[in-house]
Amino acid sequence: MKTIEMTNYSVSQKGYPDLAKVCRQYNYKNVVVIGGKRALKSVSEKIKEALKDTEINITNEFVYGDECTMTNINNLSDKKDVQDADVIFIVGGGKAMDTGKILADKMNKGVFSFPTICSNCAAATAIAVVYNDDKTLSHYALIPAPSHMFIEVSVIAQAPSEYIWAGIGDGLSKQVEVEFATRNLELDHTASMGLSLSKSCQEPFLKYGKQAIEDCNNNIATDAIKEIALNILVSTGYVSNLTNQPEYYYNSSIAHIFYNTSTSIKREENCLHGALVAFGVMVLHAYAENYDELEKIAVFNKSVGLPITLEEVGLSEKDLVSMAEVAPNTTEWKSSVEGLSKEKFIEAIKEADKYGRDIKKIEKCA
Repeated sequence: MKTIEMTNYSVSQKGYPDLAKVCRQYNYKNVVVIGGKRALKSVSEKIKEALKDTEINITNEFVYGDECTMTNINNLSDKKDVQDADVIFIVGGGKAMDTGKILADKMNKGVFSFPTICSNCAAATAIAVVYNDDKTLSHYALIPAPSHMFIEVSVIAQAPSEYIWAGIGDGLSKQVEVEFATRNLELDHTASMGLSLSKSCQEPFLKYGKQAIEDCNNNIATDAIKEIALNILVSTGYVSNLTNQPEYYYNSSIAHIFYNTSTSIKREENCLHGALVAFGVMVLHAYAENYDELEKIAVFNKSVGLPITLEEVGLSEKDLVSMAEVAPNTTEWKSSVEGLSKEKFIEAIKEADKYGRDIKKIEKCA
């Protein structure tokens, strides 16, 4: 029997007016709040205000750490206030969300998500990215999605704009990766729904992305930010849940192979996940020899400051052989129905990089 779980969600301009009502629907009495240090500072008082004068008790709040690792998850599970809670409120970005989801699954507890940034779709997905203590990629964990997500537009507008910028870069991959992973395949109903929904994901980024970044720079909670937040947190999150099932994985492909292999390269400064994935989308189009889309994404990336060259993500051609050697270890590579080529992967990266460098040359000469 297949069970598909999709996260319910509430959207507000400010605060969490539905929080107590939703807790009562699940009969949750004791909650623990876990998140990033900055995220807790931005929303914990709003959570307390929403639950004030109710029968719902907050046992405590904890900073999750700075990475989704099993060490951090195990440390949290040892805390009595976490053990005594009925539900985990996880607040912050993707690494906090993934930590909370795995923790809730391990302890058989409910989980609500409170994204304070929209750098990825982790607040609504049934998958988590787990890292080793040295920050290298460990594995993907398949776990239940949060049962409810609370999106507050003003909180996302107040966050540093680099996060919505990175979220756009990551979100740009959803449509093209699902299309690439499923091409020429007979799909079941669930995967077909995921593919259909994925085809609605790219256009909002191209339409609202630049304006949303500008509005976030000015900390204004606008319709553009709301549209981008919903596209990242809901649309791409739902696609992930529909295309990531025990019997298949169509949720990501070449763009995330590029990201995952890049974590094996020691660099002075690590880029945000979404920035690397944005260049990875260009790599995917080069690999698929879809040059019209390569041009479209390269031009868009350039217009909002997302990377279009290897240099911009702290890599060079000398890193590519090492990246290609670890590529077959990634979930995306193993899950690909059509065989992927390490040589073609390297050539696609070089081609995307050359395309980006050529755009920069033309701009300089103009």
